[in-house]
Amino acid sequence: MRHLISLFAPRPLHRSFALLDREGLCQAFKQCSLQPMGDGWVEIEEIHLDWLHHPLPPSARVSQRQPRARVQPLLTT
Repeated sequence: MRHLISLFAPRPLHRSFALLDREGLCQAFKQCSLQPMGDGWVEIEEIHLDWLHHPLPPSARVSQRQPRARVQPLLTT
């Protein structure tokens, strides 16, 4: 029964991050629901291993996320 319930339970959203050094070269990747602590972590669209020890392409970075409202406002009449 637990397995059946887990199929419909909301899953945490995992985001992808890259660790950049002072020169802007990618040193590591991480997937987690919150941004990692520390300097140098940037959010990216997806992980590509061939980016390690190279600069990230400009299209790799995620644009700034807009905070979503949890409750939608009611329609006014």
